[in-house]
Amino acid sequence: MKAMILAAGQGKRMRPLTDTIPKPLIKVKDKELIVYHIEKLATLGFKQIIINIAYLGYKIPEALGNGERWGVELIYSDEQEIGGLESAGGIVKALTLLGDDTFLVVNADIFCNYNFDINFDLKDKLAHLILVKNPQHNLDGDFGLKDKIVLNESDKMFTFSGIGYYSPKFFDGLKVEKKPLAPLLRAAINTKQISGSLHDGIWHDIGTPQRLEEINKSTILWHNICL
Repeated sequence: MKAMILAAGQGKRMRPLTDTIPKPLIKVKDKELIVYHIEKLATLGFKQIIINIAYLGYKIPEALGNGERWGVELIYSDEQEIGGLESAGGIVKALTLLGDDTFLVVNADIFCNYNFDINFDLKDKLAHLILVKNPQHNLDGDFGLKDKIVLNESDKMFTFSGIGYYSPKFFDGLKVEKKPLAPLLRAAINTKQISGSLHDGIWHDIGTPQRLEEINKSTILWHNICL
């Protein structure tokens, strides 16, 4: 299975930190956010990782290189001239790199200890979303979950972690253009084509300087965080 790290966003809410560096290169406990993901993916057997880049994107391959130091191949899907395609658009542009099999997608700006599953089986579904308990900044949640099927509405809602497994068929017929992922997911959820599961471990969306500061000041041990 191949993996894709979504790393093209502008990170506007992280300013002024992102005035000079792309958000994936912001450090948590002296290590870049995106490096946590690369290290974890490498440890779990992933060999090819696609990274889309846009805002200050050239700085990401400058910092990471070709992946040799982690024993993986880093392949960059360049959106710099286009100006960023949002999540779904970025995935569609990278489909030729991702191949014909199920692939994993993870947001670069999350901090977690979820174990990516290189052998994940979608069965007859188009995608599988990893959900988490609602953080303070998203108390209403995004999706419900019943019998491993994701719902748009439910008495108990959860937050989408930014981690998911996708069939290339989910993106059939889509053009390379700026396109968010959420509306596509909600449409497929309406026809019960999206499964899901709950990650009950460590997960943080590093969306603001305040959240970053909280993580850096926390007493969470290194071996519990994406290692």
